[in-house]
Amino acid sequence: MTDFLTHGRIMGGVVITPDLDAALEDYHGRLGLNIIERGELAADLAASWDCPASAGARTATLQPQSSAHCFMRLIEQPVPNDFRPVRTYGWAAYELTVQDVYGWPDRLAGSGFDIVGPPKEIAGLPYFVPMQVTGRGREMIYLNEVRENTPSSDLPEAVSRTDHIFICILATPDREANLVWLRDKIGLDIGGTYTLEYTMINRAFGLAGGTQSSITMVQKGRLPIIEVDDYPVSATMRPRAAGCLPPGNALVTLAVDSLDAIKADFIQPPAIYSGALYAGKRSATVVGMASELLELVEIG
Repeated sequence: MTDFLTHGRIMGGVVITPDLDAALEDYHGRLGLNIIERGELAADLAASWDCPASAGARTATLQPQSSAHCFMRLIEQPVPNDFRPVRTYGWAAYELTVQDVYGWPDRLAGSGFDIVGPPKEIAGLPYFVPMQVTGRGREMIYLNEVRENTPSSDLPEAVSRTDHIFICILATPDREANLVWLRDKIGLDIGGTYTLEYTMINRAFGLAGGTQSSITMVQKGRLPIIEVDDYPVSATMRPRAAGCLPPGNALVTLAVDSLDAIKADFIQPPAIYSGALYAGKRSATVVGMASELLELVEIG
């Protein structure tokens, strides 16, 4: 573990992909993440995530060239035909801090990433310039070039061309209740709320231009962690094969000071699992209010 890790820090995200080798061409070959582990999803880890049917799936773990202790784990699994990004509750996107966001459309040309939102400055939010892509498993990835800190949070400038996940987006049917859950059960802080025209949501649900959505940042002190988004009532639960991980952005891993202080119920009791992400520390997974999988690794 490193000094990078404090309570609430994002340690990784799991992405489901129908073709691991092709996905590695994208995440390693285009985004430039280093491949540090390859193998099969261990049965004990799959059980801790409540996805025993995913045990044995081919998997790879990648890390930014910056060596930040934050990992992207790709797991090979069929993707349901009816799964569409930004239409269901759960983890909607991972936001990576990157350099030179305006150069990314050319770098990704001909890859498995589809650009759904080209680099664009957002009126009233001068702190970063985002773009959005979807991958082969219809996962949503934001590539954000940080310009400055916000009044209430510190945003990380990328050390390598593609660096770590610094915000995860959670789509929920009840934003206010979800915020209270994250505060009371996981020990995080409720930050600022913003109401804005959220182009990705409006486009996904066919809403009229100008439709406003509310989002709230969840932090620990000035560390941004989760953006909790209100979704339209037409959003649905994510389709998921029995005993398997949910498709797309499947699971988020956070660092916590103590698993004993967590007030949510664990799927399995805390245990030590193999892999660079865990570094010999205990972890356990909980299910959040939007049926999202949230893995917690004890760093204290």
